[in-house]
Amino acid sequence: MQHASPFIVYGLIYPAAIWSFGSLFSCLFLLLTDLVGWCAGLIRSDDVASGTLAEGAPDPSRRRFVQTGLSALAAAPVLISGYGASYESIGYQIEEVSLPLAGNRPFDPAQDRPFEPPLRVVQISDIHSGLFMTPARMRRYAEVVQQLRPDLFVMTGDFISNSIAYLAPCVKEMARVEARYGSFAVLGNHEHWHGEPEEVIAVFEAAGITVLQNAHRLLQTDRGPVALAGIDDLRFGKPDLEQALEGLDAALPTILLSHRPEIFPQAAARNVALTLSGLYHGGQVKVSLLGLELSLAHLLTPYPEGLYRLGGSRLYVNRGLGTVGTPVRLNAPPEITLFHLT
Repeated sequence: MQHASPFIVYGLIYPAAIWSFGSLFSCLFLLLTDLVGWCAGLIRSDDVASGTLAEGAPDPSRRRFVQTGLSALAAAPVLISGYGASYESIGYQIEEVSLPLAGNRPFDPAQDRPFEPPLRVVQISDIHSGLFMTPARMRRYAEVVQQLRPDLFVMTGDFISNSIAYLAPCVKEMARVEARYGSFAVLGNHEHWHGEPEEVIAVFEAAGITVLQNAHRLLQTDRGPVALAGIDDLRFGKPDLEQALEGLDAALPTILLSHRPEIFPQAAARNVALTLSGLYHGGQVKVSLLGLELSLAHLLTPYPEGLYRLGGSRLYVNRGLGTVGTPVRLNAPPEITLFHLT
């Protein structure tokens, strides 16, 4: 498959996607204002019928002012979507999270090494390599990850957008990262939609990145042994948590990679210290209102983004780097997460 030229992407496809997204919200806004106007008209008609309003034509200048104001407001979503494409979807935030890797396990001087530095784990997710996620952008993200000096580099699925042809460029850029204990990945739904698991895994393995497909690896770190496990996509793959954790001591600090966060209750029941997931992009387009976070993702799952806890187990849901559908993010910037695990 040939990659589209920059002229086609940024001259034709990109503006069309932004316009379509903004137009959709403009239509919704106009529908809302029409509904409000209709309700106001009913109230006005009742007032005229009851004689509470004076007779006479409305002031034309006032009508023009209102129409101009509504037109400006209707155009706002298009401008906002342009901002979301040109700034929020291209930038990124580095989120730093400090957590006890062993959960609520009591301190044991024979096993714990309190004077060792924390284990530095860097997570990225949902890259969505494709028209709007170019090799140059992915290389920049890989450079940022390398600058964070990861002991362990993990990727939680959805590496491509809509074609397996975009996988090799993504893996090539992510393979630039050198982590002390290695780089690991799990598959997401897009890998299942647009490729065969064996084909996808072969591309990663050829680049020196281990895919944990219902499997685990035991890492010998300065803080002692740590298990890293991974499962296939919960909905479109063949996930097997029992197989992934088979043979592991329940007291061993364990990190689980799962593209979808809904595995968390089962992982917590198995004493997994930390589950790392992605999928939801933090909503991608999110509205914060009266202390509430509103997005499609927030309606679909109890784990749209950020940190959650069940007993001694924790879940972290990364907002991802790429986008799906329209290349717009609002109030949910791309994320690279650095964990300091003690």
